[in-house]
Amino acid sequence: MTFKDKFKSYIGYDPDVDAAASSVTSVKSAAAGLPKAAANYVDRLFPFTKWILSYNPQWAIGDLIAGLTVGMVVVPQSMSYAKIATLAPEYGLYSSFVGVFIYAIFATSKDVTIGPVAVMSLEVSKVIAHVQSQPGGAAYTAPVIATALAFICGFIVLGIGLLRLGWIVEFIPTPAVAGFMTGSAINIAAGQVPGLMGYSTKFNTRASTYQVIINSFKYLPATTKDAAFGLPALFFLYAVRWSLSRVEAKARNPIIKRAAFFANTLRTAFVIIILTIAAWVHLRHKSTKAYDISILKTVPSGFKHLGQPKIDKKLLSLLGPLLPVSTIILLLEHIAISKSFGRVNNYKIDPNQELIAIGVTNTIGTLFNAYPATGSFSRTAIKSKAGVRTPIAGWITGIVVLIALYALTGTFYWIPNAALSAVIIHAVGDLIASPRQLYGFWKVSPIEAIIFLGAVIITVFTTIEIGIYSSVGASAALLLYRIARPRGHFLGRVRVHSELEEGQSAPLSHRDVYVPLSPDGIRNPQIKVEAPPPGVIIYRVDEAFLYPNAAFYTDEIVDYAKKHTRAGQDYTQGSAGDRPWNDPAPPRWLKRARVDENGLTEAEANLAKPALRAIVFDFSSVSNLDTTAVQNLVDTRRALERYAAQPVEFHFASLLSPWIRRALLAGGFGRVQTSRPVEVAPIVTGEFAAEPGVARQFQRRIPTSPAAEKDEEASGSDSVKGSDLEGPVVSPLTSTFHLDLASAVAAAVGAAPGEEW
Repeated sequence: MTFKDKFKSYIGYDPDVDAAASSVTSVKSAAAGLPKAAANYVDRLFPFTKWILSYNPQWAIGDLIAGLTVGMVVVPQSMSYAKIATLAPEYGLYSSFVGVFIYAIFATSKDVTIGPVAVMSLEVSKVIAHVQSQPGGAAYTAPVIATALAFICGFIVLGIGLLRLGWIVEFIPTPAVAGFMTGSAINIAAGQVPGLMGYSTKFNTRASTYQVIINSFKYLPATTKDAAFGLPALFFLYAVRWSLSRVEAKARNPIIKRAAFFANTLRTAFVIIILTIAAWVHLRHKSTKAYDISILKTVPSGFKHLGQPKIDKKLLSLLGPLLPVSTIILLLEHIAISKSFGRVNNYKIDPNQELIAIGVTNTIGTLFNAYPATGSFSRTAIKSKAGVRTPIAGWITGIVVLIALYALTGTFYWIPNAALSAVIIHAVGDLIASPRQLYGFWKVSPIEAIIFLGAVIITVFTTIEIGIYSSVGASAALLLYRIARPRGHFLGRVRVHSELEEGQSAPLSHRDVYVPLSPDGIRNPQIKVEAPPPGVIIYRVDEAFLYPNAAFYTDEIVDYAKKHTRAGQDYTQGSAGDRPWNDPAPPRWLKRARVDENGLTEAEANLAKPALRAIVFDFSSVSNLDTTAVQNLVDTRRALERYAAQPVEFHFASLLSPWIRRALLAGGFGRVQTSRPVEVAPIVTGEFAAEPGVARQFQRRIPTSPAAEKDEEASGSDSVKGSDLEGPVVSPLTSTFHLDLASAVAAAVGAAPGEEW
């Protein structure tokens, strides 16, 4: 015997297992596709190359209109959001300019507009306050902190995209996202009410939302003239949207409909212009100290803060605790928006490429002193409805922002802060989920509706960070619970007949379907489900069979088998000392024998049950099978054969993967063997390890799945090699692996000679 043969014998090499799914073949197949995959990877990094050469005047007109429309909205919005971030207004313009210009190169969505957004701006303000409150943090200015945050978060998101790990985002469900977005929007709106009314300096508007709301009512008597600018602006924004939306919805003339849309879209720019003129008229003859309303004042012209971001170890350590939640907000909001508009407009986005896009946008944006930017819901909706055709529209928007930076900053001086507060409140109102949306969550999954409500309440009464962590944590706990406690079903048969036609006394055909024995709330409860023959159990596994849920499945099967089938050894006839400790005899002082609800003693009830013969597993929903699951199946077979004191057949139907077949073969299932493994991969090795075949096993040959009969008429010419060859679909060497559940049940029932179901 060669060394190779000795080594194979030592490790227990099984050629049948290796043939079922070869690791070497899989590696070779993956390696063969590497060059093509690498080329595809590089090609996907620059998606604009797929459409830029087809650019045409018709697309250009659509992009020009959409770009100009969004530009008129983004200028006042970006300055307003910079206020939320506790930054000077120009930083919002910097972020808007860089975002729309860079995103167009890497985007897979034509609709999304990158720039400052309300929730991310709120988080930036929290980060700035946190850093400056720490020892040594006061040395860092707000712009330095915001720019460093943009660079680090952008770099993290860029890495996630380049590594193609965008699927991580899918672990955060829609109710959790909607929950903390709603809570954050309420937080932002509540924080802007004091600015709207003119008493924002009276108390801390960055406290918990409930405290801000209470203080806002408390200080109502301190309202100033700012309310004369803020309240009419807010009323005007809502009134115009309500009226023009109705006109747009009811108008039959497309020109009127289009005009109503653009007028509605430009309402923000219009109200800012009107109130800026009003503020100038009101204050132009007063000295700066005599101003009785709060205005924006000086906004520097052009890019005054170009340069690389300032990041050192101290700042990095101070930012560290808030980086996870900042990164989550940065990527989550963008992916949710881009997917939503992709579905609406019939195109598919690449989540990984979108992460690369916002990663590059934020890292390069720091050279312009921009703070974190991501996808904006309101501006994306406007851009989509304005008829955008390609991401080039972002460049038009960028040009509008550039003109505002160099030509309009003088007029920005007179913008009332109350008007900007009105713009913010109006914008974030769309982020608050309606009762209808909450009821939609409740209809689909009540527990997810509770997670949504919990996220909103926690965000309102604590902070946005705790709201995000709690909603994500609750969603993860729910996911783990669903994996660890899946729904398996014991099945029975229902024979379904075709409808009788006129003049027909009996159905011509029928088919058997297997449904849960107990009512499941789906099928008609009046339909009788026929239980399997005595001693046969049919069980459907409804999830992947993995280590978190393996014991749950197998425990359920063992408990069911012991409840409905006969124990092979009658302990009631022996002494109490012969019984195992986990099935003790009744206490000696209990003279009367124990009886069940049918009046049968333990021995009589046991004899009335059938002997366990076979278990049929429906694996049609099992996508993965791991070592722990196989070991649990091995243990289950040993336990049930010991309980029944006879061999118990294990049949498996509808295997979805050769790797599942390989795993079952490794566990000793599927074929007749002289010995079966007691442990698939022993944790304990050496003297106390169980050896294959040490337990007494019962073996007999099991019939194969029924083979298809040859249809002579259907067998045509065999001119195409191999196309007309007939044979068993499932290898007869693995006689307990079956193509479908019907053949598996037939094989299990046919194991008893002369018995038909």
